Amino acid sequence: MSEAIEPADLTAANWWDRLNAENATHSQGAADTARRAVERDVQLPSAALQRAPRTVAETGLDMSMLVELIAKVAFARGTVELAQLVDTLKLPIPVIEEVTVFMIRNRLLEITRRGGAGFDVHYQLTEEGRDRARVYIEKCAYVGPAPVSLADYNAAIAAQSVELVRVSRAYAHAAFEDLTISADLVDEVGGSMNTGRPLLLYGPAGGGKTYLAENLARLLPGTISVPYAIAVEREIVQIFDSLVHVPVETPRHMTSEIQPDRRWQRCRRPVVKVGGELMLDMLELRYDRTTGFYQAPSHVKANNGLFIVDDLGRQRVSPQELLNRWITPLGRGSDTLTLNSGMRFTLPFDVRLAFSSNFTPSELGDEAFLRRLGAKLYIGALAEHDYRAMYERLCRELKVASDDEAFGYLLNHLHYPARRALLACYPRDLLSLVVAHALYREEPAKASPETLRRAWLSYFANTSGLGASPVIQNPSTESAQRELGADPA
Repeated sequence: MSEAIEPADLTAANWWDRLNAENATHSQGAADTARRAVERDVQLPSAALQRAPRTVAETGLDMSMLVELIAKVAFARGTVELAQLVDTLKLPIPVIEEVTVFMIRNRLLEITRRGGAGFDVHYQLTEEGRDRARVYIEKCAYVGPAPVSLADYNAAIAAQSVELVRVSRAYAHAAFEDLTISADLVDEVGGSMNTGRPLLLYGPAGGGKTYLAENLARLLPGTISVPYAIAVEREIVQIFDSLVHVPVETPRHMTSEIQPDRRWQRCRRPVVKVGGELMLDMLELRYDRTTGFYQAPSHVKANNGLFIVDDLGRQRVSPQELLNRWITPLGRGSDTLTLNSGMRFTLPFDVRLAFSSNFTPSELGDEAFLRRLGAKLYIGALAEHDYRAMYERLCRELKVASDDEAFGYLLNHLHYPARRALLACYPRDLLSLVVAHALYREEPAKASPETLRRAWLSYFANTSGLGASPVIQNPSTESAQRELGADPA
């Protein structure tokens, strides 16, 4: 079993205790600390590294599984070097040599060259070894980093759990400092993350719900270890997904005294987003009959991170059925999955779960359903000063020249006469059209009454662009909720 090495003074509890202590006595100092952490992308709080195994026994795998992996690598390459086996299986030389010695003794492998250096060894399969390798490949074609044991995976998820993360007010405001979000909403979101329960963001389309949900990852700092694959009863389940997991360099202070287990990749906490395509069977293991191994479902790949269900209510499965699927995992922190053989096993369910929806809570389910959610936060129109801040930030980002006259025209001659709420999606969409027309005309991008009106008429697909929408003018949260049919309370 891999041994976890905890870096001194770097545990989640220590770091958050230190940050919260600063917040209690020197609030500005805590905010500065949090801001510096965000700016430097400090990997805090970070879980322990796994120590590299020194023997086959320490891998948590049996000899036969490692024999299969080496045989398949050797079969694919014809002649394979010791260094290539180390690089492919991500195991240290002593472990690889222990397996190759076993294979040589059992007439499955032979040495074809031994150089002067200890690692300069070349192998090839014997005839019997090639016959065995064909059988192994027919059963399972997986060739890659050796898996880790289920016990080691469970221990790692617990050691780097999202439950260890506690969001402080100073950290939340520093993390969202460059986003156009009201201070009250930051406080609501930050506090909700500490409940450990699912978060629902709801409101009109274009209000920024999805954008906010994706940025909740800013409140889950630190790096984690993600295994390339796990072994469950000699079956391989692939965990690492390059589309989900973002590798980072392991901090030097964490590798100065130990050799880390390379079967684990250091990554940012993952963010997985699914939308209207989500079906219940997508939350189960996916077996590939061609390759002979399993892909972990999306919520397992999101372990120790954030799992977002976007556009809740648009899936083919009802919101209540979807949440029912997760009632037990949310309650006990683990999910039960089934192999093709019928064997059932449990994996950790350690995610922050966020939903976004254009439907009001009452439209999504009954009172019993809503009690299973944590906070239900309305995301509606921006206040005028927030809308202006977003507009000006995007002008800088998109390199669009603008002035007070242009912004005043946007509000007083376009938004308000057309009764268009100040939704977060509009500035980027309108300014992108301004940029597109400027490129077409081969001139600098400039937001003026003329260019903004052209973008407005194109965007809203009508000849006047005014008076076409029943949406209320820059509503307050309470009035907007009434407009959507929700109870403001």
